[in-house]
Amino acid sequence: MSRSSKRTATYWTIPSICVAAGLAYLVSAWVGGRPGLGVVLLSAMLVFAGIVLLAARRSETVRHLLDRRDERITAIDLKASAAAGGVLAVAVVAGAVVELGRGNSGEPFTWLAALGGIAYAAAVIAGRVRG
Repeated sequence: MSRSSKRTATYWTIPSICVAAGLAYLVSAWVGGRPGLGVVLLSAMLVFAGIVLLAARRSETVRHLLDRRDERITAIDLKASAAAGGVLAVAVVAGAVVELGRGNSGEPFTWLAALGGIAYAAAVIAGRVRG
């Protein structure tokens, strides 16, 4: 794959994920007996993908978030992702604590917390091994 085609593929990753997620929502909602909800969720994901692509034409930040050519924007994205992950981790642990306090099993928060912890440990080990 040439460098230019690799950049093009990278540029379309986020919109493609939006479309795939929208289709997954549609199929899941359809199987669950709520096709109208699936259409709404697919539409929302398509609109979001369109907004991202349109914003990339006007915003240098969005364009570089899509093509990953600017190291500064990539570093900002990494820090933002870490901050969002931290907030989600706190929310998942808080949800587990609340559910346990209500006398429930803590699901689905407990398995999400376990999955997050395992993923974090695996990422640390992989980063350490790679150097």
